[in-house]
Amino acid sequence: MTTLSLTGVAKSFGRVPVLRDVSLTVPAGTRTAVVGASGSGKSTLLRLIAGFERPDDGSIALDETTLTAPGRFVAAHRRGIGYVAQDGALFPHLTVEQNVRFGLPRRHRDPARIREVMELASLDPALAGRYPHQLSGGQQQRVALARALAPRPEVILLDEPFSALDTGLREQTRQAVVDALEASGVTTVLVTHDHDEALSFGGQIAVIAEGRLVQSGAPSAVFDNPVSTEIAAFLGAAIVLPARAAGPGGADCALGRVAVRHDRSNGSAGARLLIRPAQLGLSPANGTHNAVVEDVRPRGSHAELLLRTAGAAPVLIPLRVPAHEGPAYRAGMQVSVSVSGGGVLYPAD
Repeated sequence: MTTLSLTGVAKSFGRVPVLRDVSLTVPAGTRTAVVGASGSGKSTLLRLIAGFERPDDGSIALDETTLTAPGRFVAAHRRGIGYVAQDGALFPHLTVEQNVRFGLPRRHRDPARIREVMELASLDPALAGRYPHQLSGGQQQRVALARALAPRPEVILLDEPFSALDTGLREQTRQAVVDALEASGVTTVLVTHDHDEALSFGGQIAVIAEGRLVQSGAPSAVFDNPVSTEIAAFLGAAIVLPARAAGPGGADCALGRVAVRHDRSNGSAGARLLIRPAQLGLSPANGTHNAVVEDVRPRGSHAELLLRTAGAAPVLIPLRVPAHEGPAYRAGMQVSVSVSGGGVLYPAD
């Protein structure tokens, strides 16, 4: 197994900087998801690792072997890196078996290895004689993965391989791919714009914004303690309320006093408090209330409520409740909102 290391990597196209001083380590045998909005530079980062592009600065290495550095550049086909494109990039005139065999050097095109990687990628042997157009989108992506795994690469790169699939098929295919990668033990980097995909893919997430790596770490740690409210909102539904620090470990906001689990406010008097919708508890007011229901909209499996906080500076809060709880609320109703688990405090600006 191989560790992938990037140090100070930068890339511009013409006068437009795409990546700036990106440093990241992907430990041997682990999976890292690089997530960012469209145009953030994440796909360019993958192409630099693969050797399809040359960086303007910085270095890329596999263990002690430098692939890219000032004065050194190892060609893509000599890097021992597998690459799975967004559309799979299968050869339409070749069968499944022939596509997988194509990934192997001529002298190592062992039928046993082809069967092995097809099984690893959860591909039914009966599919071996089919052509790509006879497969589902998920099957095509698993064929592409099998082809990339066939030569036993040191690293696998996945460039948004699930984005074109329907939601249910995407989750099924992603799990099959994760299982195959886990079984093979290959070091893996996935790039995606889907925060759910990134948070569930592996042991590390790296967030890129405007060409910079702004935060990395275990998915649960990054989600729990994002470096900014912007990153928090990118990684999932977020509620940000004006707040004021209130003694050690607490903050006052429109929902009352809330515990602070992480304080990034740098001691500023005015602040903003981040909480996630899943932390909110809701019940009809019983004597006291801190919010009023503005609107209730059924959405099939759930109902969407819009709450307006009480007080001089009201804040609107969207909240989902299970469908069977929706009829208990109506516009104009006073409610009590509680917060569990505490929030993250940021500076006001």
